[in-house]
Amino acid sequence: MTRNITEISEDAAKQIRSMPEHTKIRVISHYDADGISAAAIICKALYRTGFNFHATLMRNPFDKGLKRISEEENELVIFTDMGSGQIETIEKMKSQSIIIDHHQPIKNKTNDNVLQINCNHFGINGNYEACGATLAFSVAYALDQENFDLASLAIVGATGDKQYIGGFKGYNQKIITQAIKQGIIKEKTAIKLSGETIFDSLFYSIDPYYSTISGDKTNIDSFLEKIGIDKQTKIDDLTDETLKKIHSYLILKLIQKDCEKNILDTVIRPRYYSENIDFEFERFADLLDACGKGGSRGLALSVALGDKKFISDALNAEKEYKQKILDEIIKLEKEGFKEKQSFRFFYSNDSSLGGVIGGIATNFILDIKKPLLSITRNDGEIHVSGRGNQYLVSKGLDLGFAMKEASTKFGGHGGGHAIASGATITGEKEEEFLNLVDEIISKQIKS
Repeated sequence: MTRNITEISEDAAKQIRSMPEHTKIRVISHYDADGISAAAIICKALYRTGFNFHATLMRNPFDKGLKRISEEENELVIFTDMGSGQIETIEKMKSQSIIIDHHQPIKNKTNDNVLQINCNHFGINGNYEACGATLAFSVAYALDQENFDLASLAIVGATGDKQYIGGFKGYNQKIITQAIKQGIIKEKTAIKLSGETIFDSLFYSIDPYYSTISGDKTNIDSFLEKIGIDKQTKIDDLTDETLKKIHSYLILKLIQKDCEKNILDTVIRPRYYSENIDFEFERFADLLDACGKGGSRGLALSVALGDKKFISDALNAEKEYKQKILDEIIKLEKEGFKEKQSFRFFYSNDSSLGGVIGGIATNFILDIKKPLLSITRNDGEIHVSGRGNQYLVSKGLDLGFAMKEASTKFGGHGGGHAIASGATITGEKEEEFLNLVDEIISKQIKS
């Protein structure tokens, strides 16, 4: 009989409960909004069950990170939003491990010391229908049904992974539908304007990114003066009529850049709120993402766990992070991108920012014809982050496969989703790697 997510989550819960009381359980997760939300869900569920935890957020779980974990004395390690791509290394660890992941798996059966929960094994598409946080929620709920309140964090994670585009689907939809029914999550259609004042909202807007508005003080001042709005006006004080003017102007900016319809639809859409999270969910996901990728990982996890005394610090860290992104992307708009036959690419000084900038450029600056790679050179290695779009995926693009195939050939590591993925290889193989990726993507899209 075919098993399902609920049954294997119950297996994970049973394994967790079998640990001695007050065991410190190791939690390893990704450092983006989905990974942070997933880690917070598991940590909260463990703590409520009576266990201590030690959590770490990683940029990627390749050799160096996993080596450190393997040298620790852990009885149980729980990986969230990562692990399926590194399962062979995890199997060699002395500890028991639980992997909760939605990225493309490299093997179905595991050694006895590893329990793998990957939605792709159960007919659930990890690109669009489930994420690390919603799968972590499944395990938390299996531990105790009182953990259903963590559905809010689960949907924050799905939102951070952009799985709301086109409406929530699959396992994500199942969770949010039930949470709305129980009154845990509330829905309201609204425009995305994040920030205390209208000026901050426009200036620091990176997703969506409005060319000649985002990061451009002069043009923002001119626009707000034209429609008669004081730039220090708080978002909550804007009238419906003013919001309509602002929305129309911003949508026009995106249409002028030929944004895909599914991206345009993300600006004004159903948005979600709950009593246990002080922000609209996409706003909260952006905050977690900025702290995690901006180098404040402990701060990000503290905020996700509900420690409100760190909110002010997180908001300041977010502004610094967004300013770095704006500086790089405005520069790229002026200088342009490099090109291979099947993809565009650019160099970034920070691998954590490169993927974010790549996603912004793919959705709001460039046309839909080619995916985009960001490349960061660091200590003899190159870190690559790839971003595509739904149009290219429909034509056969699978960046996860391309990254894994090309990086493995040159002794590196890589993988991810069809639409977004990454890789790390030695710097001396950079040109060969890019040529092979070019060849693979060309074949994918041509076929």
